[in-house]
Amino acid sequence: MSLQSDNKKQKEIWSTIWPVLNKRYKRTATFLDHKNIWQLLIAVIMSAQTTDEGVNKVTPILFKKYPKPQDLAKAPVLDIAKIIHRVGYYNAKAKNIKETARIIVEKFNGKVPDNEVDLRSLPGVGRKTAVVVLSNGFGHDVGIAVDTHVIRFVHRFGLSHSHNPDIIERELKEIIPKKYWKRAGYAIKEYGRKEGKARGYIKENDPIWQAYQDVSK
Repeated sequence: MSLQSDNKKQKEIWSTIWPVLNKRYKRTATFLDHKNIWQLLIAVIMSAQTTDEGVNKVTPILFKKYPKPQDLAKAPVLDIAKIIHRVGYYNAKAKNIKETARIIVEKFNGKVPDNEVDLRSLPGVGRKTAVVVLSNGFGHDVGIAVDTHVIRFVHRFGLSHSHNPDIIERELKEIIPKKYWKRAGYAIKEYGRKEGKARGYIKENDPIWQAYQDVSK
């Protein structure tokens, strides 16, 4: 199958399953608890290879002791690590959090940057983190944050054959109108949290799968 015909098929699949997905899953924002953009950034940095629920358990403790970038910039790395020890790779993340705080204070006047280039200059910030912060914090629709849930979803429904998050995001952006990028991204993630895992999943009980059958052949 050519790339052009593959893309046409993916568009057909998406246009068929999106109305069902959109009706069933109403999430429109990150699952990470936060009160401001600074807290959002740190929470997303911590969420790599960790559940959102796990991050939400430690952020209130962290931000109660160190509420501002200036506070975290001065905090001992060992103390940050002790507070966030429930999340995966907490030692590395503690170093990234402290260094990110220092850079934001010294280079960005204590404010979280509102563009991808500057955000990605911060330790622990990649494309996914930048998309989440820009979308949820600034209202900028720059893309679709691709995580494990999204990867499982696109494979299940034939929307991508890649395992590379950058390629998957590009392919999704080609078939999903920009005005739906954020909405679709979180609908997919909510689906993934409830139906994405293979264990216990019953295709016959999944209305998105049923819709997919109409165009998958």
